[in-house]
Amino acid sequence: MANPNAISNFELMVLLALIRLGDEAYGVPISEEIEKHSGHDVAIGSVYAGLERLQARGFVSSSVGDPTPERGGRAKKYFKITGKGMRVVQETQRTLIRLWKGLPRLEGGKP
Repeated sequence: MANPNAISNFELMVLLALIRLGDEAYGVPISEEIEKHSGHDVAIGSVYAGLERLQARGFVSSSVGDPTPERGGRAKKYFKITGKGMRVVQETQRTLIRLWKGLPRLEGGKP
């Protein structure tokens, strides 16, 4: 039976970036945070698509800030992780640790 709270690797990275950035997280810094830690380019559209999926599932919430002149009068949409999102991150971490444990190739042992 499929886990309704299962998230993709990219969604996990988005949630981890939100945790790192705190309440002032919006698209560009989220993308930059993922790029900084993964070493891969991240399209801003991918970040927003992931945020929409996560918000639809209740893992993140959003709010709209004040319009800013440097954005041509447009407001930024800020995102933060919810309690439900934090629980999913923690469960994903526990699952990955259980899967990782006991694999000699990944623990420096012989294959």
